[in-house]
Amino acid sequence: MTQLSTPVPDAEGTSAPPSDPRRPTPRIHPAWWVALVSFVTVMCAAAFTAAPGLFVDPLNAELGWSRATIGFGIGLQVVLYGLTAPFAAALMDRFGMRPVVTAALVVITGGALSTVWMSEPWQFVLGWGVLVGVGSGSMALAFTATVTGRWFVARRGLVSGVLTAATASGQLVFLPLLAWIVENQGWRPASVTVAIAALVAIPLVLFLLRDHPADMGLAPYGGEYAPKPAPARGAARRAVTALFDAARTGPFWLLAGAFAICGATTNGLVRTHFVPGAHDHGMPMTVAASLLAVIGVVDVIGTIGSGFLTDRYSPRVLLGVYYTLRGVSLLFLPSLMAPFVEMPMIFFIVFYGLDWVATVPPTLALCREFYGEDAPIVFGWVLAAHQVGAGIVAFAGGLVRDMTGSYDAVWYGAGALCAGAALMSLVIRRVKQGSEVAA
Repeated sequence: MTQLSTPVPDAEGTSAPPSDPRRPTPRIHPAWWVALVSFVTVMCAAAFTAAPGLFVDPLNAELGWSRATIGFGIGLQVVLYGLTAPFAAALMDRFGMRPVVTAALVVITGGALSTVWMSEPWQFVLGWGVLVGVGSGSMALAFTATVTGRWFVARRGLVSGVLTAATASGQLVFLPLLAWIVENQGWRPASVTVAIAALVAIPLVLFLLRDHPADMGLAPYGGEYAPKPAPARGAARRAVTALFDAARTGPFWLLAGAFAICGATTNGLVRTHFVPGAHDHGMPMTVAASLLAVIGVVDVIGTIGSGFLTDRYSPRVLLGVYYTLRGVSLLFLPSLMAPFVEMPMIFFIVFYGLDWVATVPPTLALCREFYGEDAPIVFGWVLAAHQVGAGIVAFAGGLVRDMTGSYDAVWYGAGALCAGAALMSLVIRRVKQGSEVAA
């Protein structure tokens, strides 16, 4: 007769149900409900990602700050977004997903609200750069890696793509709305809207997000039952140890380098500077923001499709193709800028949207291939490189615009960088049989 285990308090202080692998699985596996709650939560929190590019011109006009100064605040936000992620993943292992994600949403709310009363650049750097950066970093793709790693064995690539696309879906909802608010009401009401969006997600997390399938006496979707691991202590030490261990392997540096270029050419460049760049050519801000929102729509298709392909084809080859196509499209962008939206620009938007974060599922798959149980934390450090690249280009793009009066050099330079990312992806070694990490 199979003996049932004693309930064990989980990381959030509640008692888990008996760990019985024979418990019948519901018709709809709870993993899909967890994925749905995670999708909605990330989508609500994504309001902060839609705002930075819309603030550049209003802050420049009202407060007289240079684009480089504004770009520094935005750049710090995206860098902290990345640097916080690996520690957030370790904290989720220690305390559970629910308290970490709730705290992150509270910090985002406070940071966005604090900017309403700012009048000096340091206040923007503190509120939007530091607070929103740290809060959003805890809601980053490391959260996606934790959800998929705990709740899914089958369809991991697909679910990774869906959850990654949640941010893009948030752009679809918030970009046109925030652009209209900025143009008609000013940037301060837009900051309040960002805060409200993060606040709305908190009850969903508190009441609906479950930490581990073993809490319900179930196996992960498509896998075998396993008891819930004991809370991992020493979260900061574990995050740093995982970094040092991964840094001794070649694949880590190739993945981090390629993903840094990914961040530079998405969050740092297009998300931050596309709207002001298009506005330089006479395009209304609401129109440019709507085009950026379309990238978010198409990105949902591209990222889910990439997850589907990652389950079936080599992630190395997929990354090589994605970065090559992205680089080629960026080389054409300066010639497409105009006061009106014409068909070539629409083609670019659709093309670039399909490629936007299609890199995430294959990059996450390679982290799992090389780093096993530490994959969410290692992916958090790879994401940190992504955001460092984004932060550098967010600042550099504004600086180049201040110095030359044009963004053209930035578009061309980013296109060239993508060739390097494609090469780095294609030369990543395959893991040796029976070995978890290939040096």
